[in-house]
Amino acid sequence: MRKLVLTLAAFAALAVPALAHAGPVAMRVQEIPLGDRSLAAATRPMHFNMLGLHWTGTGSVSYRVHRLHGAWGRWVAADADAAVDGGTGRWHDGNLDWTGAADRVQFRRRGSVGRLRAYELWSRVTTPALRRASGTGTPVIVPRSGWGALEEIVRAKPLVAPAVRLMVVHHTVGPNAYSRAQAAAIVRGIEIYHVRGNGWNDIGYNFLVDRFGTVYEGRGGGIDRNVIGAHAEGFNTGTSGVALMGNYGRATPPKAQQDALVKLLAWRLDLAHVDPLSTVVYISGGNAKFRSGTNVTLRAISGHRDTGPSECPGLVAYRLLPAIAKRVSVTGLPKLYSPTVVGALGGPVRFRARLSSPLAWTVTVVDQAGRTVASGTGTGTAVDWTWGSAAAAPGRFTWTIASAGARSATGTLGVRSPRPPSPAPAPAPPASPPLSLTNLVAFPAVATPAADGTGAIMTVGFTLGVAATVTAQVLDAAGAVLLTPLNEPRARGNGTFQWDASVLHDGRYRLAVSARSGAKAVTKNVDIVVDRTITGLAASPSAISPNGDGVNDTTSLSFVLAQPVPARLDIVQSAIVVGSPFLGQLPAGPNTLTWDGTGFGAPLFDGTYRATLTITDALGAVQLPLPIVVDNTPPRLALADKATLRFTLDEPATVTVLVNQRTRIVLSEPKGSFRVPFLDGAVAQVSAEAQDAAGNLSPVVTG
Repeated sequence: MRKLVLTLAAFAALAVPALAHAGPVAMRVQEIPLGDRSLAAATRPMHFNMLGLHWTGTGSVSYRVHRLHGAWGRWVAADADAAVDGGTGRWHDGNLDWTGAADRVQFRRRGSVGRLRAYELWSRVTTPALRRASGTGTPVIVPRSGWGALEEIVRAKPLVAPAVRLMVVHHTVGPNAYSRAQAAAIVRGIEIYHVRGNGWNDIGYNFLVDRFGTVYEGRGGGIDRNVIGAHAEGFNTGTSGVALMGNYGRATPPKAQQDALVKLLAWRLDLAHVDPLSTVVYISGGNAKFRSGTNVTLRAISGHRDTGPSECPGLVAYRLLPAIAKRVSVTGLPKLYSPTVVGALGGPVRFRARLSSPLAWTVTVVDQAGRTVASGTGTGTAVDWTWGSAAAAPGRFTWTIASAGARSATGTLGVRSPRPPSPAPAPAPPASPPLSLTNLVAFPAVATPAADGTGAIMTVGFTLGVAATVTAQVLDAAGAVLLTPLNEPRARGNGTFQWDASVLHDGRYRLAVSARSGAKAVTKNVDIVVDRTITGLAASPSAISPNGDGVNDTTSLSFVLAQPVPARLDIVQSAIVVGSPFLGQLPAGPNTLTWDGTGFGAPLFDGTYRATLTITDALGAVQLPLPIVVDNTPPRLALADKATLRFTLDEPATVTVLVNQRTRIVLSEPKGSFRVPFLDGAVAQVSAEAQDAAGNLSPVVTG
């Protein structure tokens, strides 16, 4: 097979662009020409000690570096286990490699490689990371401040999942012979590469572990929170990613590293009350290995290769995972696993969990004042107690499942007690607008409470003509008041409130919202449904471009059914059914329905549609709509002014800009005019392209 070797000399005294330089880390981006020649040496060679590659095409790329004051090193295959643009498959990224001090790099390509970019970093080696004391039962973890995280480059606040269901183990693919001080420099380099190279919000991993057994906090947001990382495409939500620093395709992770990994996994899974030897059925969000909506059975301690097209965490480390899981299962005993609560206030509420060994256990329920309203006890490995809550007053209750020596599980039930009514406002002067209550809507109109607490929150919106006291009540079929989720003064204009529908049994209800101002009052009603037959309904992606290019051509509706039901999926626009992709019986358990953007066999025009899933159960026909956008039109990007890097865009999109063939900038921009910040002198050359939410790419604009 034909090989192409390219030689690139890196810059040294280069004034690194502000957008690629932060603190002790500098990064330069180079677009590598793929002609049949060697690149000439740059006039100002710069040293680098870390290297990452991005490329397009189905081929592969290898590289070798020239050691500073030394010789050429061995050829290294760039790892390609993710797509940098969010999974479209157009670009591949290589993990960041610690090369040691180097001044030149050569590339080989095999197969089809359309474009190649090199990310050269100089991460200054300072001192080993500073550890801090940890809480009881928490492993010693170096905080972000201890390894010198560059907080100023973080793009957004972290997102948090309802729960962590499993851990995903990675390796960074770099060398294994780094020093303690170099380890912290590697972590800093990974952060800036993930943010400014890959365009992610923060470092992708939740934790990193070096060969000395030092554990580093990765993505910000709190080590004990369910922070969503960027480490396993399609499987980031509800997982926590741990990266072993090094390459463990052939080498064995050192004992100190394995021991630290065991302690970290034992603590983090205990925090989530997950049995390390259990398995989880996860619905893929979509990647090159598992299409969106695919049910994938994963171990509670899985390798990255289990979730996507990757060799990570290396063959040797991957083969160690079953033994690691067994060690985790006997670390820090006793443990409490899988706490669940089923039921709603006013009826039986069942509490269940499992203990790692037979022990005495207690379930306690307290009210908002901290008073115990119910408790149950037992002995054994199975926790199973039911609270008859018929006499419980409306309000929010806190439950705890506890056993001596084990980490307790806790949660809440019910809704907050309504505030007492405030005094009615003074009568409005004659010129004031009349009392009115309009635009009443409940979203979603069907609440689908799940055992993990999702699907139960309903948002209610309304518009007031004048300031008024607003009261919301949930009524049953006979008109009896079951709940009063709102009773408080509200200002004129648009208003919203949220309430928790998990306190209700499955059924059809009426939400009555009243506005009172002085002696006047007005009431509007909206019908709502609580149905636990279906939970977790979601569409991914929510915008599609069914043009056959393999990018967002279809959307998948995923959900879980508690029982077999007849179902129908309709595509609706302007109250007209324009397509019916599915009609039939669905089994209990996880289900996925796919829509390809057609209506009765014909492609539909661009626009917003409602994918309406109708199930028939004890409540009759229950409809659950989800908005889906069909968009086959690429965004239009124009360069308005090259000197100031001012562009115009006809729709919201992610814009990728390459300035002077070395600085890559990724921005999310709304419709309209915008400028790209660039602080490194004059703009000699610029190219840019935009990608909208449906995956459509604009033509590349140059200047």
